[in-house]
Amino acid sequence: MKIISINNSEQFLKKIGTKNSSKNQKIVESILKNVKNNGDVALKKYEKKFGARISSLRVSQRDITSAYSKVSKEDISAIKLAKSRLSKAESAVRRQFKDITVKFNGTKLSKSFVPIDSVGCYVPGGAARYPSSAIMSVIPAKIAGVKRIVVVSPPNSSGNIDPLTIVAADICGATEIYKTGGAQSIVALAYGTSSIKKVNKIVGPGGPFVTLAKYLVSNVVSIDMMAGPTELGIVIDSAADVDVAALDLISQAEHSSDTFCYALTSSNSIAKKLQSSVNSKLKDIQRAKIVKFSLESNGFIGVCKTSEIIDIANNLAPEHLEIISKNPKRWSKIKNPGLILYGKSSPSSASDYLLGSNHILPTNGFGKTRGSLSVLDFVKLLTKIETTKKDLQKISKSMKNLTLAEGLPNHYEAVRGRLK
Repeated sequence: MKIISINNSEQFLKKIGTKNSSKNQKIVESILKNVKNNGDVALKKYEKKFGARISSLRVSQRDITSAYSKVSKEDISAIKLAKSRLSKAESAVRRQFKDITVKFNGTKLSKSFVPIDSVGCYVPGGAARYPSSAIMSVIPAKIAGVKRIVVVSPPNSSGNIDPLTIVAADICGATEIYKTGGAQSIVALAYGTSSIKKVNKIVGPGGPFVTLAKYLVSNVVSIDMMAGPTELGIVIDSAADVDVAALDLISQAEHSSDTFCYALTSSNSIAKKLQSSVNSKLKDIQRAKIVKFSLESNGFIGVCKTSEIIDIANNLAPEHLEIISKNPKRWSKIKNPGLILYGKSSPSSASDYLLGSNHILPTNGFGKTRGSLSVLDFVKLLTKIETTKKDLQKISKSMKNLTLAEGLPNHYEAVRGRLK
């Protein structure tokens, strides 16, 4: 990892940008058109193109039963623990949703939280497996009260979804599971096919093609967020903790070659020790090629003043931000990351699985406006109003003034007609 001296955070931030590929967009647009027009036929052709031959898109109850027989009791126990911890946190949030009623001058206005009807959860897969992503997307939907929870995940070369992913989705409450992934599955969820009925919202992490597909269908279906490659920032001011910081940078960098992992410190000495620790550990780790490429291509250790560190952390708003500090209160003005982890015993890797937090988090700076996926993503605020003729009479004069000011006289006439 390179060490960078940052003297002006504003100038530095201008150099950090998201890379978009027009070539990728053209590919996804063609997939969208094909699946929209040809449905299941197109889905099966794409899965075959990517090495999977499938006859039926839906995972049957027999498939689910078979999946349980292929996973260990220890793995099932781990899934249930992750479910329990996340459920506890999400249920606590759900309990805060209180219906309210406001009354004034004969008008009654009520607001209530109601679950959306259906959701599609994208779970990455194929050559890899991510049962944890099934937990993170299905659990908050289930707790919110969503009735139809659809999971889609890429099949492997044998045409099957990884058994543990199926088991995780089933344990957490998915009502339907389909053997399709990539951009094509997002289009299927948005527009529907013979096998897959369209949903109201699509959530879940994915690669660049999945993310682009979510963007392109967002005019017809709601989405959670535009999640890009994983991000980890570390604020560190203790030389004694450089080894755990190095482990955390490596752990997030192993996701893929395009991850964005970096550290910020006000000490040149700490920066050099962290760099040395990372380089030393890279000699003897698994997935070393991916980690090394990611950290060398995208990572950095920034050295700057405390005020600049706060500014950079808030502006980059990374998916995860670890604060490994002797004095955590020193960094209290940092508020924009998707998830903030305090102390050397709170690694981002643990938050990806078992700390009760959700690992589906905003990237590309969107942490400034939203947090992790949660029950909030699966409910809508429903407003109902009932008023009286007496109250319409009270507001009629102001109604006339406002509607005429905006050149919409018939809005006022709709009120006046009720007062005759």
